[in-house]
Amino acid sequence: MIKKIFKYTFIISFTLITILPILWLISTSFKNPVDIFAIPPIFVPLKPYLTFDHYSTLFGEMGFMKYIINSIIISTSTTFVSLIIGTLAAYSLARFKLPHNLNEHLSFWVLSTRMFPPIVTIIPLFAMMQFFHLVNTKVSLVIAYTAFNLPFVVWMMRGFFIEIPKELEEAAMVDGSTRMVALWKIILPIAKSGIIATAIFTLIMSWNEFLFALILTQTRASATLPIGVASRVTQYEILWGQMSAAGVITITPVLIFAFLVQKYLVRGMSFGAVKG
Repeated sequence: MIKKIFKYTFIISFTLITILPILWLISTSFKNPVDIFAIPPIFVPLKPYLTFDHYSTLFGEMGFMKYIINSIIISTSTTFVSLIIGTLAAYSLARFKLPHNLNEHLSFWVLSTRMFPPIVTIIPLFAMMQFFHLVNTKVSLVIAYTAFNLPFVVWMMRGFFIEIPKELEEAAMVDGSTRMVALWKIILPIAKSGIIATAIFTLIMSWNEFLFALILTQTRASATLPIGVASRVTQYEILWGQMSAAGVITITPVLIFAFLVQKYLVRGMSFGAVKG
């Protein structure tokens, strides 16, 4: 009994610690500026403390709507391109045997590029984008995000493909299908849960990325939502209310998307855990 009480107390405490910053962010986004620093703190803003001015100010700015549109275009494009390239690369590493155990070595080399801190690559990346006149364009961010997320996609999808019996596509090829047809009609439908789980993580990483967007974009024409949130820090003040409202707007689409596909996420993360 004591063990069970301790377990549930720990779970509840950990959950509260995890969600408290999000609840405080939402609460702050509805407070009047003077009430944000009230002592004692106002956890649930009610009238006369409740206000929607921060949200109306943000949505009243054409520039902030541009941040949202840019983030949607860049993150979805990055996820789409990363999944196409990463899925084909992962399938190759999972199915084709190379001499001298190069499959394992290549897999590690691909993943090792993900271990580099982004700040290490940002200067040569900026120089390359400047050479090709891609600075301050959405294309530059899609290329950068794809290069950064591709090792993660390859590593995850390779694990999913390894768990699928290769006899399935071999049987299809015996019946006259090509390897690409077998991949498209047999393997990918089986690995659908893993693909969706990988897409969710790729989308989240692309949606929240800040450093590349900060360096490679210079105007609102291609800047993303994290840049829009950071722009609430001005030379003279920090607009805490608007920043909190922008933070709520930033996390809402990802939370909705993750909620809608949560069954695929759980199934994808446990893909191949139990063999039937």
